[in-house]
Order: sequence, then C-alpha cells, then structure tokens
Amino acid sequence: MKSVKNGRDGRTRIIEGALRRFSQDGVSATTLASLREESGVSVGSFYHHFASKEHVFGVLYAEILASYQEAFISELVKHSEARDGIEAVVAMHMRWAGENPERARILVSERPPRKSEPGGAEVAEARRTFFRRVSDWWKPHMKNGLLQPVHATMCYVLWLGPAQEMCRLWFAGAHTPTDEEIKGLGEAAWQSLRQREER
Repeated sequence: MKSVKNGRDGRTRIIEGALRRFSQDGVSATTLASLREESGVSVGSFYHHFASKEHVFGVLYAEILASYQEAFISELVKHSEARDGIEAVVAMHMRWAGENPERARILVSERPPRKSEPGGAEVAEARRTFFRRVSDWWKPHMKNGLLQPVHATMCYVLWLGPAQEMCRLWFAGAHTPTDEEIKGLGEAAWQSLRQREER
C-alpha cells in the first residue's frame, strides 16, 4: 500500500511541477533537469512514470483540455436560449482562465500534441467527443434560424478568438479585462455567430 501511495504522489508531483515550469518558461525552454528539480523526484522516479519531457507535456495537456472542456459543456447545457449559451460560454472562458492561469497559459500558448505524440490520441478523442456535444446543442438553434451553420474551426475562432486574445494580453500583464469588457466579448461573439435576416 505504501509503495502505491508513493508512486501516485511522485506522478502527481511531476505533473504539478511541469504545470508550473511549462506555464512560466514554455515547454521548449523547460529542461528535463528543471522538471525533476521542480517536482523534487529522483531520476529513477521520473522515468518510472514518464518516458520524456514530451510525455509529461502530453499527459498534462490532455488533463488540462479535459478540465476546460468539462467546464465549457457544463456551462453550455445550462442554457436553452442560443444567445444566452453563446454569451455565457465566453464569460465562463474568461472566468476559467482567471481561476486557472497556469493551465490557461498552456492552452493559449502551446501547440497541442499531435496524434503520433504522447497524449495526442487522448486529445484527439477528447476533441471529437467535445465537438459532438457542442454540435448537439448547436444544431437545433441552427435549424431554428438562430445560429449560423459554421465549421467547427470557424465556430471556435468567431466564438472565442477575441476572448483568447484578451487572455494573452491578460497573461502578459498588458491589460486586465473588466466585467464590462468581458460582457462585450460575449455580445460580439453572439453578433458574429447569429444568423441574420436576409434583406
């Protein structure tokens, strides 16, 4: 029992240390030695849990993405009205970033692992499930003439692109968004995604 507990603690310490290092220095600038130093584990303990720095990143990225997607869907399905859902998700995005700045920095600034890389298959599957659930909410509003029929990538850009850019400014210390500005981002997302009456 003791060895299982210690093993779990070692893995958790590595992931928590990687979160701090990756969010502060970026993945490319973080060394394996600095990861071990940050987490306080031995070389043997590190390699017992992870094969490489890239392996740690892949696992961490997949965990962060799953946490964000869960918060997104949880907020989205609370809203039966199209405009309410669009605007609420933007507010949730900004709130989640403020409550989880280290995790949000990684999602905003790091390239997701590719399918052939550690964590890539999990990220790809999580995205498929996520987009399907968003689509299930979206399609009735699209059929009712409220939301545009847009590709998933374009949907993301129009819905959360400006909010992501605001997060980048926020994390860089250039600007702290106000409640009024966050509300404005939600309204802008709605205007970008709603169907317009033909003239």
